[in-house]
Amino acid sequence: MDTDSKNATPLVAKHCVPCEAGTPPLTPEQAQAFLPQISSRWRLEPLRLEREIVFRDFGRAMAFLNEVAEIAEGEGHHPDFSCSYNRVTLQLTTHAIKGLSENDFILAAKIDELLRQRRQTT
Repeated sequence: MDTDSKNATPLVAKHCVPCEAGTPPLTPEQAQAFLPQISSRWRLEPLRLEREIVFRDFGRAMAFLNEVAEIAEGEGHHPDFSCSYNRVTLQLTTHAIKGLSENDFILAAKIDELLRQRRQTT
């Protein structure tokens, strides 16, 4: 994890890396340190990040989820999600370590960027 903010690589520019056996999850303090790099709409829960996004309709919600799936596949890190008509809930956690890793924040930053890009094109 980059600790010098002047030289830190933005999360959106990083790539997820597989967690090795025995990798400890982030401490609450480490997780808090990543929060300024993602949208304030993400909620930090004890073992996950969570965000709800409301779209105009079901089609837009599903199109978004398909784009998230492409990003997740490319990163090898997959969110849990639910979709109820136009409402998408995303949950990010690293199941292998039963908690949060930097990967969860990287994926959150990439999802935030996707949402920014979608707003600019609609």
